[in-house]
Amino acid sequence: MERRSRAFSALLVCIALVTMVFGVGTITAATGRSTGDGPAGHTMTAAAVPSGDDPDGDGYIPVVPPVTGVTPSGREPAPRRFHEFQANCAVSHTAPDDPVTYPAQPGSSRDHTFLGNTSTDAHSTTASLYGGATTCRTPGDSSAYWMPSLYDGDEKILPAGPQALSYKAGVTDYTSVRPFPKGLRFVVGSPLQSAEDFRGHGGWVAGWECGDSSHNVDIPRTCPAGTQLTLRVRAPSCWDGRYLDTPDHQSHMAYPVVAPGTGAGVCPASHPVALPMLEFGMAWPVDGDMSRVRLAGGRGYSFHYAFFNAWHEPTLKALVEHCVVGGLQCDARGYDRARPREGAALGPDYRLP
Repeated sequence: MERRSRAFSALLVCIALVTMVFGVGTITAATGRSTGDGPAGHTMTAAAVPSGDDPDGDGYIPVVPPVTGVTPSGREPAPRRFHEFQANCAVSHTAPDDPVTYPAQPGSSRDHTFLGNTSTDAHSTTASLYGGATTCRTPGDSSAYWMPSLYDGDEKILPAGPQALSYKAGVTDYTSVRPFPKGLRFVVGSPLQSAEDFRGHGGWVAGWECGDSSHNVDIPRTCPAGTQLTLRVRAPSCWDGRYLDTPDHQSHMAYPVVAPGTGAGVCPASHPVALPMLEFGMAWPVDGDMSRVRLAGGRGYSFHYAFFNAWHEPTLKALVEHCVVGGLQCDARGYDRARPREGAALGPDYRLP
């Protein structure tokens, strides 16, 4: 009995020493859920858990080989009003999963609405998503897109039909934009952001809108009958060239900055690789009294979304080069109706010719 008491006392001393050295937060995180993307809390970083793309669970997923030797382009090509294409994707399913913030931890997240890949769940990896079934108009887009689900009281409201997911040039030199690397993933915005944070976010476009009401940081209290609740938020489009993901799911990406003296939008030196700027354009079929309309676990200004790239590389390359680099305003087929002579990047079946 005395031996057991001494052993227990020694264990308590060890725990105290660990607490002093590493801090309570580290021990809490190691238990699996301190604060995070779950019902009790929601931060950008969950506990480190090994997963298919991150076997050591440290949150860093390096790209092999890294993209080096890139200098941010300050060139100003011939101005074009548009340099984009649409990736129209419908809702596929909803689930309390998040393969970026909570990989390999099913049910640990608040409810999310998923678009694109129909198999997306907590266990999704680059390999499991790539080439999978999709709700996107272009079969080559097996990427996963998701955001917090929207509720009217206890009723879940889903965006109706294909949504406007736009791939644009975020920098002035639209000819420098290159396709997303396979397996890139990131989170845009934060569920913990304040109303001021949301309005000042680099991805802010016009806030929540319905009818003539726009630039709202929160969901409007009322919307005219027959209108829809809409929102557009843009993702950072400059990449560090080193990681497909980082522990906070954001540090490997950055928004363009303004070049001194020219006013041109350029990628910062720390994130020199220009990628498409992904814009989420969502429309929910809800109107009238909006006082009970909310996001899963938060107010309207807590909106954020995630992207996990699983595009068929040749298809994405063709669309980026034809539409973004080519300075066109394309549909999901890569066709600009205002410039029919430019042709289309894809065939009538939305596949490569």
